Amino acid sequence: MRSASVRDTANTVHEPEREREMTPSSHASSTTATKPRKAKKKKAPRGKTIRRVSEHTVEVVSDPGEGAQKCGQIFGRVSAKMGNGVWTVEIIPAEIQPPARTPPSASGNRIRIGTARVTNWGDAADLVVAFNEQVLLHRHRLGALKHGATILIESMWENHEDEDIRKAWAEAMEELDGHDYQFIRVPMEEQCLTVVENPRRGKNMFALGMLAQIYSRDVDKIRELTSHEFRLKAEEVREANLALLDLGYRWAEKNLDFQIEVPVEKPEVPMVVMNGNQAIAIGAIAAGMELCAMYPITPATSASHYLSEIFEKFGGIVHQAEDEIGAAGVAIGASYAGKVAFTITSGPGLALKTEFIGLAVMLEIPLVVVDVQRGGPSTGLPTKIEQSDLLAAVYGQPGDAPKVVMAPATMEECFLCMTTARRIAEAFRCPVIALTDANLATGVQPFPRPEISTDWIANPLDLPPVPEGKLPYDWDPETGLSQRFIPGQAGGMHTATGLSHDEHSHVGYSPDVHERGCNMRSRKMAVFQQTLKPPTVHGDDKGDLLVVGWGSTMGAIEEAVDRARAEGLSVSSLHLRFLSPLEPGLKKIFRRFKKVMTVEVNFSDDPKDPFITDENRRRGQLAWLLRAQTLVDIDCWTRVPGEPLRPGQIHQAIRAHVPDGAKG
Repeated sequence: MRSASVRDTANTVHEPEREREMTPSSHASSTTATKPRKAKKKKAPRGKTIRRVSEHTVEVVSDPGEGAQKCGQIFGRVSAKMGNGVWTVEIIPAEIQPPARTPPSASGNRIRIGTARVTNWGDAADLVVAFNEQVLLHRHRLGALKHGATILIESMWENHEDEDIRKAWAEAMEELDGHDYQFIRVPMEEQCLTVVENPRRGKNMFALGMLAQIYSRDVDKIRELTSHEFRLKAEEVREANLALLDLGYRWAEKNLDFQIEVPVEKPEVPMVVMNGNQAIAIGAIAAGMELCAMYPITPATSASHYLSEIFEKFGGIVHQAEDEIGAAGVAIGASYAGKVAFTITSGPGLALKTEFIGLAVMLEIPLVVVDVQRGGPSTGLPTKIEQSDLLAAVYGQPGDAPKVVMAPATMEECFLCMTTARRIAEAFRCPVIALTDANLATGVQPFPRPEISTDWIANPLDLPPVPEGKLPYDWDPETGLSQRFIPGQAGGMHTATGLSHDEHSHVGYSPDVHERGCNMRSRKMAVFQQTLKPPTVHGDDKGDLLVVGWGSTMGAIEEAVDRARAEGLSVSSLHLRFLSPLEPGLKKIFRRFKKVMTVEVNFSDDPKDPFITDENRRRGQLAWLLRAQTLVDIDCWTRVPGEPLRPGQIHQAIRAHVPDGAKG
């Protein structure tokens, strides 16, 4: 996290002395460290045309259960391991098992690969592999496909024996007509039947083989990753999937007349490839955390699944509680006993943990809470992205309950935020909430392999007898800080209570006791805020419009700002990592711009909507927070599409919000 000075993030990544595996698992895999070099131009195979591009975006879409997500994940990982910049986003239906062959059933993955670093999923796909026409129709209706995109589509539906299916195909093709899509009909089912009896469980590997040939991917690396994915399956299952991979490669080699080359520039340092949930898990290990208490909830669950495979090797425990409330209680109990614990959840789980988080504030117990945000309210959009928990994280407790709230913006920052969060929680004896989201959780991106630092890990407990007269809440009057007593520490016996209390931990019955406790807890936040650095402005430090964001929108915002600046617009951006307390210097930065606007994936009223006035308009959550804290009239542009924001959308919003007279 760039704004944190609780620990020196600038020294996180060094030139490595040698290649090292970060964990025993090959999920977090690395590329080789070499000096940058441009790929040589390839000679086109006979009968094929090679298109050389700086980036390309691929989508693989199917009905749920057909493995399009796995296909896309492996394709993205191998592209990153080869040295391409990569950003992937899972396409997940709102229901676990929607009706098959319907537009809402679309499930899969978008993979954007480039020669340079890739920071977001882009605007639209250049090439699509579709297992049926209905899921393709869904992506088309969302504007996810480029005009003239190449589409490799399963051909079996066109002449299916079921008349209704043939009719659905014809109607879909009629709707898709007129966009210059380049359709290539692929007999996936027919081909897969030569290897497996149930092609529904084989088309994904056939599709992966096609993509490997089209993009000249390293087949040995793909086979290695595929074998790892099926490591817990029977040998015949693994071999069948490898055979399907080879079959798809050979089919594309023989039947397609084009290939796409995205040149690779090898990085100077070793890279790791992982998604945000894996980065959170490995970050927890690097931070020396010893307990993850959780209850399964999408999209946070995969982090605990990943931890459960490797945590014990590092002395850690994954505890699945009976519910979200129990998980928070277990984490607090472990931290109270001197261990380093965290709990991971999503929005509905954060709501259930509310009372226990308040208890951690009152008792001043270190606690790390990871909230992988999704759409709300209630069950909302359990599989899709939203940034809707900011105000809940900052203010969602009864009474005054100050805590630290932070938000990583990339997969690398997901890793780093865990080491930062642990140190803050212990140094300031408070809860720290890290807000990630579904975009970071499931997306894959390469980043420099961290050079592990012993500074990240908690020091061994120092448990000498408590000096006589030392109190369990012996607050320093300037900082609000006090020594942490550990149960069993000689001379440290006291009653722990969630009631308002004095320095002795005695229940407070007089007004001054409660006010003093509130003052001390708040003072810690002020002290912590003084350790932060002002955020860095992307672009000029003054101008017509400043775009402010947080979380996973950073890459899309900065790409949009760069487009606007290339058009001559005086636009810059600023991305916040700490949201409570806010990073310093914001008011001074904002005053250097004619207009300030947040871009967020949460709801706000459109000023043009019926009955909406400047007085009753509900604004984006960060805009609301910044307006309250800085008293600057901050505008907002927000959307809740259930998918990441696209740089093209933000670019258009920037053009619409640049002050009059500044557009040239």
